[in-house]
Amino acid sequence: MSALQAGTLVSVEELAAHPQWRVFDCRHDLRNTEYGRQAYAREHIPGALFLHLDDDLSGTRTGSNGRHPLPDVAAFARRMSACGVDATTQVVAYDNEGGIFASRLWWLLRWLGHERVAVLNGGLAGWKRSKRGLVNSVSAVEPRVFAPQPCDMKVEVGQVMADLDSPRTLILDARNPERFRGENETLDPVGGHIPGAVNRFYVDNLDDDGCFFKPVEELRAEYVALLAGRAATQVVQQCGSGVTACHNLLAMELAGLAGSKLYPGSWSEWCADPSRPVATGDS
Repeated sequence: MSALQAGTLVSVEELAAHPQWRVFDCRHDLRNTEYGRQAYAREHIPGALFLHLDDDLSGTRTGSNGRHPLPDVAAFARRMSACGVDATTQVVAYDNEGGIFASRLWWLLRWLGHERVAVLNGGLAGWKRSKRGLVNSVSAVEPRVFAPQPCDMKVEVGQVMADLDSPRTLILDARNPERFRGENETLDPVGGHIPGAVNRFYVDNLDDDGCFFKPVEELRAEYVALLAGRAATQVVQQCGSGVTACHNLLAMELAGLAGSKLYPGSWSEWCADPSRPVATGDS
């Protein structure tokens, strides 16, 4: 089975050979939210359309549901339809940040039943390394009908709380080690992590240059060690706001360990309620 058929990664060469695929530029900066839109306007992969993390890949914030709650299903479906995506469309997502924002689109589409979606391995950096051209024009697309069919791929905060002391559940936190320990927290009002969580920094899924995903065998060995005998279906993935956790979800699926679920609200939702327990340090 090819990476494309598995719905995980495609190479620069595969993408260049299939100009009919629907490509989405998902570049973003959490501290400069206009960066992605401006960078896309300057140059992007030919045929790519732009999706914004806050406007397209997230929903309305209430103050208690995290920094990047999931988008309204109907609104997201309308956006995909307007971008020419239906059940037959092969979607490829990319960014310039190691795949974290592209992985969010990958997960959203998979959650809504669309299997034909992959992330560009290497992203924009990999495209440039291959000396491929970029454009600043926006392609016109013919609208199609995207019909969402939500799947059981997420857990809510109540379930995370209920399973907090269960040895059957493994919570993987994709944030950097400093934020996991509760140090240098600059994005959320409270530092720390969900008690019992294990840190798996998403950058560890990538090669030494932070560009391409590690080989499948290497990823599998690392995640099998983290799972410590648990099945992938016993894993809950979280991060700061449900974005970088999708990178770990993608890496596990690439490694043949499919079935873990996303806690979309993640730390930013968890810490919004002072009654929920907080851990600091390495464990």
